[in-house]
Amino acid sequence: QVQPVESGGGLVQPGGSLRLACAASGSDFTRYVMKWFRQAPGKRRELVASITSIGTAVYADSAKGRFTISRANANNMVYLQMNNLKPEDTAVYYCYADGPLKYWGQGTQVTVSS
Repeated sequence: QVQPVESGGGLVQPGGSLRLACAASGSDFTRYVMKWFRQAPGKRRELVASITSIGTAVYADSAKGRFTISRANANNMVYLQMNNLKPEDTAVYYCYADGPLKYWGQGTQVTVSS
């Protein structure tokens, strides 16, 4: 079982940076591909980035070149470093554990506005 809990959201100006963190409790963290999704008001939830237990990362086109996903298996942590943020990045960001079972975090709000 892996239960994600996100942190690190907030208000940032366009061009700024934020680092989201996801703490995943449980003893079999490396069995899970960890993913970040986001959902903007009135829009469908979309995949932003994913990372396997050995560090293979995949990004949505909107995230390539600006976002970096990473994980620390020893600490059951996943991170999303977001640079050069744009107003269209405003959304609730969710951490998702994709493995033998599926678990969503509660989400953290990211607002990009001047």
